[in-house]
Amino acid sequence: MRGDETVFFHQVTDFDDAYANGPNITRGERWPGLWVEPAAQFREELEAQGRARLDQPYGSRPRNRFDLFLPEAAPKGLVVYIHGGFWLRLDKSFWSHLAAGPLAHGHAVAMPSYTLCPDIRISGIVEEVGAAIETAAALVEGPIRLTGHSAGGHLATRMVTATSPLSQATLARVANTVSISGVHDLRPMMRTAMNADLRIDEAEALAESPALLRPLEGARVTAWVGGAERAEFRRQNALLANIWTGLGACTSCVEEPDRHHFDVIDGLADPEHALTRTLLTG
Repeated sequence: MRGDETVFFHQVTDFDDAYANGPNITRGERWPGLWVEPAAQFREELEAQGRARLDQPYGSRPRNRFDLFLPEAAPKGLVVYIHGGFWLRLDKSFWSHLAAGPLAHGHAVAMPSYTLCPDIRISGIVEEVGAAIETAAALVEGPIRLTGHSAGGHLATRMVTATSPLSQATLARVANTVSISGVHDLRPMMRTAMNADLRIDEAEALAESPALLRPLEGARVTAWVGGAERAEFRRQNALLANIWTGLGACTSCVEEPDRHHFDVIDGLADPEHALTRTLLTG
């Protein structure tokens, strides 16, 4: 060093604000309500066409259900979309319209709900999502592609780790995984007020954080985030791609310009959007 360099340090001092999306997005209060009508309309249309199998059970708890949407011809494979909401809120009903992109390319789409914290630990949600994928995989042949948003991005990538709850037969079918704005390291969540309900401790963070686990050898993973998202989500996105590349996975990292935490998923509803095409490659 010459002695005249400027060194910048960065430290998160307010973890609640660092992971707060709505308050930091212009008119952010419109979500999640903005998704309700298009999702409901999509389900109605698919039901009328006989292409929706709603509330398929995969377990014994009330929220152990998934919706399965079918393409017009025999499915080329299965896409599983796992919803977000910080493991605390929302369900499968908000996202149905996001199946439109994969469906247009001939892929069936399963969208599970799962038990929410504090009625369960995150480790239990991981097991439930694994059961949902296994059940859906038994109904649709062909390659499986996993995707999820926010907490769902965590759950999607958790499925392709060395300690995955999925069977070897199902894992062998997983062709691609796209985590959208995923939370891949749970340790910062321990510093938020949400942890009163999440109840993440050090042991669970180490056992359930994809970034702290080994990926399946050769796993194909894209970490996708909006360029206008909170710095922590962009950091978590790059973190997974960086670490997993060094552990034998095939990774890519995308920051989609001008997208925030809520509209970054909209591309899945568009058959020609780069997000849809990325998910369906491989």
